Amino acid sequence: MKKRLVCWFSCGAASAVATKLAIIENQKRRLADDVLIAYIKIKEEHPDNARFLRDCERWFNTPIVTLTNEKYGGSIVNVFNRLHFMGGISGAPCTLHLKKEIRRKVQRPDDLQVLGYTVEEMNRADRFIDANAEADLWPVLIEQGLTKNDCLAIIQNAGIAPPVMYKLGYRNNNCIGCVKGGAGYWNKIRVDFPEVFKQRCEQSRAIGARLVRDSNGNRIFLDELAPDAGKYPDEPDFQCGFMCEIISKENNL
Repeated sequence: MKKRLVCWFSCGAASAVATKLAIIENQKRRLADDVLIAYIKIKEEHPDNARFLRDCERWFNTPIVTLTNEKYGGSIVNVFNRLHFMGGISGAPCTLHLKKEIRRKVQRPDDLQVLGYTVEEMNRADRFIDANAEADLWPVLIEQGLTKNDCLAIIQNAGIAPPVMYKLGYRNNNCIGCVKGGAGYWNKIRVDFPEVFKQRCEQSRAIGARLVRDSNGNRIFLDELAPDAGKYPDEPDFQCGFMCEIISKENNL
């Protein structure tokens, strides 16, 4: 069986740049025989992700395979309703059932796997390695010293418009109404996507999930959140940093 390079593309800037760099490096070094770019589609992501995926597919010059956990219709809402659980100390169930389950079905023991961990996320990469001893992770962005802002700049320099969620001031291109968000995040969702905020309020009440904390650190329901609670920065900086410029020039990005 041929060794594969498996790039997990999430429609985020970091995973896009990680995929592009991995493809270029693989062509130089022949680390793998085949390349699989896999995208796990989640129903609640912003619809602009479809446009970003097409743009990146042209940039990669390699097709992107779209996967979905049909058991839940690829929907975080369905996961929460069926499990009657939205999140806790162990994390969010949507990540496990919509993403990790698919990854575990697709991956092979000898795959060289690429995820978009940046230098700010070295701890996340370490936790992934600890929790997935069977996986051969290639942290290409960390090796190259690239930050999230570097990745956003590289995307723009390549002539690709960043996903709308970044333009709206969100740090990540997660689902709209991600249950991992804090008070400031949810108040931004309240303004930008009021219908989603309303839906999450109703669902969390029905399930009994207190998704946020008040100013005293106590868990509260989303509909109890004060509109001025928390802070969430807008307008992320897309300027290219020192390492971004070097990597871009070396790889003609």
